[in-house]
Formats: sequence, structure tokens, C-alpha cells
Amino acid sequence: MVASADILNARILIVDDQAANVLLLVRMLQGAGYTSVTSTEDPFTVFELHTANHYDLILLDLQMPGMDGFQVIDGLQGIEPDGYAPVLVITAQPGHKLRALQAGAKDFVSKPFDLPEVLARVHNMLEVRLLHGELDASNKALEQKVQEVEASHELIRRQSEEVQGLYDAVIAEQKRSFELTAQPGAMVGVEKEERLATPLFRSLRLRHPWLQLNLLTVFAAGGVVLIFHGIIERVVVLAMFLPVLAGQSGNTGYQTLAVTLRGISLGELKKGREKVLVLKEALLGLLNGALVGLAAAIVMYVVADLQRLPTAFMLSIVVFIAMTGSCIFSGIFGAILPLILKKLGADPAAASSIFLTTATDMVSMGMLLGLATILVK
Repeated sequence: MVASADILNARILIVDDQAANVLLLVRMLQGAGYTSVTSTEDPFTVFELHTANHYDLILLDLQMPGMDGFQVIDGLQGIEPDGYAPVLVITAQPGHKLRALQAGAKDFVSKPFDLPEVLARVHNMLEVRLLHGELDASNKALEQKVQEVEASHELIRRQSEEVQGLYDAVIAEQKRSFELTAQPGAMVGVEKEERLATPLFRSLRLRHPWLQLNLLTVFAAGGVVLIFHGIIERVVVLAMFLPVLAGQSGNTGYQTLAVTLRGISLGELKKGREKVLVLKEALLGLLNGALVGLAAAIVMYVVADLQRLPTAFMLSIVVFIAMTGSCIFSGIFGAILPLILKKLGADPAAASSIFLTTATDMVSMGMLLGLATILVK
């Protein structure tokens, strides 16, 4: 039920081009206790006023110049979102009553005004209007509750899917973690299936073939030193820097190799991104090689100068160029080697380290000794 106070506080608009009629209706309604009564004599302002104030009741005269009451009713139908225009028409023409009701008016009062009739119809219209508003609010609240319940069901469903997804992700991460922990051993010839409890001879069978292959590659690297034995005999100080270059270029290659193998194992290295990886590692090799090469060149210059070698400066240049070049090669080779082995069907983790060590040793020592042979006279 609607409270009497709500009815008396309802917003009422009086629309009539006759000032006397407006004044009479205002005094009648205020005398009956209505507290929010507004009026206008210009029908063209009704739409703006109603849009701003959302009146609960509009007392509307039908006979007005410029815009009659029927036109006002038509305009109000478009303003009300639910099509309920709270219009109580005022007319002295009996023939207009049915037409007004058909146009959308909810009730009517006749001229000249009968005070009890006007107050009764106003009261009834306001009660219906306010009940309509309460019903609309209840429907919206019920619709909101239904939406909340549906949202709760959807949230529960999504949470269930998320839990399942998290479980699958944990299992996948455990699998990837196992593969990563197996990589360091695989890089030196320890197979994934070998454990602490693996029998002695099985461990020997799993590891020994890789050691034989490594021996062959080491002989290949040693062959480079044999080729340039002349320059080593002539400039003995170069022998000091052979392990330096081999170690630095090898470490550069292993850094790249570790990142590439991790990317392959975790699925981070997407197809088509190989060129970007190689270019990045080449640039890193250049920067790291130049910085390390500068430090090594200074050491070479100091050592050669202490031995009073006239070629001290040129030897430092050789060390700088060889260190930079070998680090660039190591970065590139450390990136493409596991990709090549994977494409050939081999395990990149198991075979990469042996080939990488050989390649970096041969290139670093070959560049150092070869440049020294050409530049140091």
C-alpha cells in the first residue's frame, strides 16, 4: 500500500493556458495538503519540465493555443520509458474525453471544476501511479536478483574450470621442471633415465659413448694448435691466451645454449622466431666480446711489454679482434646448434655441449693464431 504522506508529497504539474484555472487548481491542491505543485501556462515547456522533474501527475488542459493537449500527450508517450504517461486531462467538451483516453490519458476532470471530484481523481491517479512505480521497482529488484543468481552460477562454473586449469598447469610445470633438471646432465652425456640407483654397468653404457665422441672432437681442436705451431714457437706469449679465448668463447656459447634449450623445453621459442633469437645472441656476443676483449687486450699488452716484445701493441689488437669475433660466433652457434639438432631428430640437450665446445675451441684458437700469423711480423 502507498502511504498518505507519499501521495501528498507527490510531484504534480498543472498545464493550462488560463491563469485563473491554474491559480484555482493550485489553491485546491495545496489546500488539500499537496506539497509539491508546479504549474505552467506554456504547453511547449511541458516536455523539458517533465524530463527534469519526472512528475507523478500532470493535470493537462486539452484546449490550448499553439499546442493542444493531444499533442502534449503524444510527446509525453515518447518521454516515458515504459509508455505510462501520468496525465489527467481537463476538458469542458464531453466528446474529447474518449479521444483523450484513447490517446493515452489515464483519467479526466470536467470544467467547471467540482472540488471533491478533482481531489478524488487526483488522489486515485497518484495512488495508481505510485503503486505502478513500486511494482516497477520490485520487478527491477527481482530481475537484479535473478541476474545475481545467474552470475553466481557462472562464477562457480568458471572457478571450477580455473581449478581444473590450474591442476593441468601444475602437472605440466612439474613435467617441464623435470626436463629442465635433466638438461645439465644431458649436456655432458648423462641420459634422462639415469638415476642415483642406476646400476654401475648401465651408467657406464649410457655415458661412455659420449666420452669417446668428445675425445674425437678434442683431437680436432688440438689439430688447430698443431697447424699454427710455428707462430706459437715464435711468439710464445700467445700460448698463454689460448685457454683464455677458448674459455671465454665457450662460456658465451653455453649461456646462449642454456637459454635456447630452456626456451625449447618450455615452448617459449615459437616457430618463425629463430632469426630474432640468432640476431639477439649475435649482438650480445659482439657487446660481451668487445668488453671482455678490451680487458684481455690490455693484459696482453702489459705481458708482451714486460717481455719487451716490439709487437706488443699489435698482439693486443689481435687478442681484441679474436675475442670479439669468437664471442660473436659462440653466440650464433649456441643458438642455432640446438635448433639444427632438433630438426635432425637428435636430442639437443644431449649432443649440443660436445659440438659447441669443439666449435668454440677451434674458432677461438684459430682466429687468435691465424690473425697473429697474418698481422704479427
